[in-house]
Amino acid sequence: MAELITNLHMHTTYSDGTAIHAGIAREALKSGILDVVIVTDHNVYVQDVEKYYEEGNRKILLLVGEEIHDQARDPQKNHLLVFNTNREFATYAPNPQVLIDQVNRAGGLSFLAHPVDPALPLFNQTDISWDNWEVQGYTGIELWNGFSEFKTIVRTRLDAVKLAFLPELMAHHPIPELLEHWDRLLAEGQKVVAIGGSDAHALAQSLGPLKKEIFPYEYHFRSINTHLITPQGLTGDLITDKKMIYDALAKGNCFIGYDLPAPTTGFRFTAQGRDQNAIMGDELISTESITLQIRVPFPAEIRLIRNGEVVESWDRREVCTYTTRIPGAYRVEAYVHFINKRRGWIYSNPIYYKNR
Repeated sequence: MAELITNLHMHTTYSDGTAIHAGIAREALKSGILDVVIVTDHNVYVQDVEKYYEEGNRKILLLVGEEIHDQARDPQKNHLLVFNTNREFATYAPNPQVLIDQVNRAGGLSFLAHPVDPALPLFNQTDISWDNWEVQGYTGIELWNGFSEFKTIVRTRLDAVKLAFLPELMAHHPIPELLEHWDRLLAEGQKVVAIGGSDAHALAQSLGPLKKEIFPYEYHFRSINTHLITPQGLTGDLITDKKMIYDALAKGNCFIGYDLPAPTTGFRFTAQGRDQNAIMGDELISTESITLQIRVPFPAEIRLIRNGEVVESWDRREVCTYTTRIPGAYRVEAYVHFINKRRGWIYSNPIYYKNR
């Protein structure tokens, strides 16, 4: 198995970002860690820009999706990340269920973008959370959004200035309310894939007398990423690689890694039964006990969670095992300390264990 480090959910000059696609690819190469970037401009599907970019011995694949929402709605809630459709779907934005259904018919993937995105009155930002939770058939949710968290921790203009100059202080963990909602969905038996998105814009802002690019692309590309577990690395064939990437996202064969404190590459969460093996996103069906195995690249605080409840935890461990006969959706969280604070580091997708 291979691991493709992917940064998704970002914007170009086609919507409200500040770089063109080639510029984003250059910043991604500069980060030194990424294999894939997926651009998602607001309500526009940009054609004919998907390609590989190379610099020295590094190669990156740039793909294109879309972030769709109803621009006529006030406030503009219910943003949906759409991947692997190859055409425009924004015309379906007024009805989220119709939009999701149309994406499914086209063989695409849909993720609820920044489902908890509170207001920030200090900068005249309204609440743009997802509020149509009756929808069905979506692939998953953006569990950790690199920009929404800004709105949860800024209370004063001084806070904003500090984060503008020291963005590494910002990320702590996914918004707890959303994490709890995801666990409820999993406990109900739903399969909901979790991804991490940067929501990168690299906006030029004036903060009083100061002018500053807020959270540049390169910062985001070293921070909250979605790591895909794939059968092989990039082959150099666009059709093959694109299918491999979206297959892994569709199945949930992936985890969210906050790579700024320490690289999360090499994390693995697997399960073994008598005659079955599973990775994140897989379902394992057995009447017998299974063994869950966790491996992190550096010693960390590790929590094993079943249907929203912590069933075991370890401190300063790299390898952990847990044997169980109790069915449920099992997932992993790992934490490290960074700049004097405990930070979420790794959030796995579940392994779904069922009895026959």
